[in-house]
Amino acid sequence: MKKILMTALAAVLPVLADAQDIDTTGIYGDRADSLSATVFTGRQSGTYLSKQKPVRTEVISAAGLCKMACCNLAESFENSASVTVGYSDAVTGARQIRLLGLSGVYTQMLDENRPVMKGLAAPFGLSYVPGQWLESIQIAKGATSVINGVESMTGQINMEHRKPTDEKPLFINFSTMNDTKTDFNIASSLQLNDAWSTVLLGHVSGNFISMDENGDGFLDDPKQLQFNLSNRWLYYALSGVQVRFGVRAIHDTRRGGQYEPRMRKNGKMSMWGQPGYDYESYMADMSTPWGSDILNRSIGGYLKVGVPLNDDNSQNIAAVLDYTYYDMDSYFGASSYLAGQHSAFVNLLYQNEINESHKFTLGLGAASDFYRETLERVIPYNTSMNSKLEGVGTTLANLGIFGEYTFHAGDKFSSILGLRGDWYFNDGFHVSPRLTLKYTPVESVVLRANAGRGLRWSTPLTDNIGVFSTTKAFHGDFASHILEDAWTFGGNVSYYFKLGASDNAYVSFDYFRSQFVEQEMVDYEHFADVIDFYSLGSLDKGRSFTDSFQLDFSCEPVERFTITLTGRYTNAKTSLADKVGLVEKPMTSRYKGVLNLQYATNLNKWIFDFTASVNGPCRVYDFMKDLTDAQGNLLYKKGLTPVYPLLYAQITKRFKGVDIYLGGENLTNYRQKNVIVGDRDADGKFLPGHGNFDASCIWGPLMGIKVYAGLRFTLWKTE
Repeated sequence: MKKILMTALAAVLPVLADAQDIDTTGIYGDRADSLSATVFTGRQSGTYLSKQKPVRTEVISAAGLCKMACCNLAESFENSASVTVGYSDAVTGARQIRLLGLSGVYTQMLDENRPVMKGLAAPFGLSYVPGQWLESIQIAKGATSVINGVESMTGQINMEHRKPTDEKPLFINFSTMNDTKTDFNIASSLQLNDAWSTVLLGHVSGNFISMDENGDGFLDDPKQLQFNLSNRWLYYALSGVQVRFGVRAIHDTRRGGQYEPRMRKNGKMSMWGQPGYDYESYMADMSTPWGSDILNRSIGGYLKVGVPLNDDNSQNIAAVLDYTYYDMDSYFGASSYLAGQHSAFVNLLYQNEINESHKFTLGLGAASDFYRETLERVIPYNTSMNSKLEGVGTTLANLGIFGEYTFHAGDKFSSILGLRGDWYFNDGFHVSPRLTLKYTPVESVVLRANAGRGLRWSTPLTDNIGVFSTTKAFHGDFASHILEDAWTFGGNVSYYFKLGASDNAYVSFDYFRSQFVEQEMVDYEHFADVIDFYSLGSLDKGRSFTDSFQLDFSCEPVERFTITLTGRYTNAKTSLADKVGLVEKPMTSRYKGVLNLQYATNLNKWIFDFTASVNGPCRVYDFMKDLTDAQGNLLYKKGLTPVYPLLYAQITKRFKGVDIYLGGENLTNYRQKNVIVGDRDADGKFLPGHGNFDASCIWGPLMGIKVYAGLRFTLWKTE
């Protein structure tokens, strides 16, 4: 059976390589993913630019996911300048990404081409994808395919999980850090017979002790515990019919903020503490510790069915169905936000490869998100500014029809023209065109360009979860859900050449611009003690855009030694209420540079990784411009954050079936000063009951040097 399978894979792999740009359903070709991933790992670096993809796509391979601790998806982008990851606030531990200078909510997240991490799932979704569950990550910039909807305003990040067909009956990963954060992952791929296979994925993570390294009285990371379980199935019939389905459940608790010290040394609080915030206690006595208490739960499932209509599979039909329920119970000081979300996604597709030059996909798609929200926003210093939502139900739905045509002129030129029309519930009918071009005038040069329209429903409160980590009042349209509208266009030129031991060294440059027609604005600067929510369209001649420039270089000067260097510059401007003209978008880094070095000894017995990054300044909010340190010096000269470096290193020793690794993060020990903004009492303790309290002004690392150690065990299938 194994010989038959290997022969079949060898026959279909060349076809799959050419068809990658049209198989956006994830139905066909996955049978070969295990073999394909192994091939790429052997001849590509951990992070590389795909030469075949029509859209500018950065791939983080399985090898790249092992370069660092990569406990979860949020920690998998440190080698990438395309994606920047930071904390949304200093209390909840929520992580947010930025692509093309915009928040991650404008990047469509896909789980094997199924849209995920929307609405309530967005703030913490990155931490619910264990890095060791993944086989690869593809980061596509710009306006991509219309098949999975048009929410991809800045691009798409697609996650490929470990496959049921992997030749790995057992995989175990265990890691722990000096801050007591511990991760345990297990995966088991089982081929039950010629038709059925399954993969079981399990994850447990948490921290035993929470710390306050900067001594501000707030935990640097919340006390948390997460359980995550997934089971995926594949049925592969001899007729070519494929059925894929799976289920997943998540349970996550996290409590942060001010803490009760375990001991005092020389009259000062020890950095070792435990969460002291309790909602009921705080409501009874607001002099008790302030913080957050969050419980997230989720359960969901998906089904994919692919049916070939002829022997060579040039014509096929497919159906993709996905459902997720997400529940969030969250408390912040005297405020509470209790919400539930039902999300459903359906895609029905017909694909036809007329010949080697002409292919098209037609389909119907629908997405629906039903929210029920209860908000009790209590402002202790002025209860007249309280906000309230009582069990408000909101349906955000769209029904669309789409088509995508692909033209190939050999290996020289390809184009993808996509057109989608969607009827948006309560917002009418909208048409979204998209165009992708790829031209290879000579084998060593690849030119790409794409452009298109993106549309998405805003969810103001969860899109900006950091607003809860303040005691500022909410004003404006914080409960409304406008349809955001943006156009993105750009291009990429890549030059491949031989250098040293590498046949595919490359230099690549790309530029993208995203320009909004309509956008949800969350303004910290309109009022001193208020966060103002309004639409870009409500402003007179309101504008919002970002320009992103990036340069990439990769080579292998000597065998088994790779160098990757990346630099990104962002120009982000926006209109804000009561400000004249455009201003620089606050808290958006102007530039980032990343250098990654990797050396492996013969047979990869030892692997050495080193990553250095420099992070550019960003404009701070107006109320931060006059902040000073303990010595009275301005923290933000000219209203800009300082430039800061970060260093990462890891050593891996590989045995037969076992990898042992030791690494360090933030080896420069750089930490943001004065993470919390607000008044203090005579003892220096923050007063969250005052109107200027804000724990969401985060632009840099919250914790210093972190050292970790881990072990990966792989049991390979034997005959």
